[in-house]
Amino acid sequence: MQEEIKNTETVEETVAAEENKKEKKKNKKTDAEIEKLKEELEAKEKEIAELNDKYLRLYAEYDNFRRRSAKEREAIYSDAKSDTLKNILPILDNMERATAFTEADKILEGMNLILKSFNENFAKMDVKEIEALGKTFDPNVHYAVMHVEDESYGENEVVEVLQKGYICGDKVIRYAMVKVAN
Repeated sequence: MQEEIKNTETVEETVAAEENKKEKKKNKKTDAEIEKLKEELEAKEKEIAELNDKYLRLYAEYDNFRRRSAKEREAIYSDAKSDTLKNILPILDNMERATAFTEADKILEGMNLILKSFNENFAKMDVKEIEALGKTFDPNVHYAVMHVEDESYGENEVVEVLQKGYICGDKVIRYAMVKVAN
């Protein structure tokens, strides 16, 4: 009987040893999987950190670009304003000089020089007068304030310019105020 108990204990020990081996094998496999997952997690965390750094740098670069662009826009506006005023100041000087004269001929001569100076400055700034008199009415550049029925003129013909209009490039600065026939 003792021998049977010993055999039973040996069998139980053998079974336990085999189960222990299986458990250790299973644990090694699980440990290897855990280690592999840890490595993958570290790699993903590193990738996330790199992408986050890249994002932050790109955001900072965009923010700097936005500020720099705003500053440049303000500078362009200020420079354009200054350049325009520089062109107008000599005309103001000529007008002040013209007020010193009392003779009608000198005043008229001064006004003609001022008008010439204005036209030269407009040419420098690419400002042109809108052709209107005798042309067909164009609502894109003309502003009709009066209408007259006269058969001696063509259909929608501009017969009188009440106020000159001006364009700069393709942009209308001021519409020509006109009287239109028929």
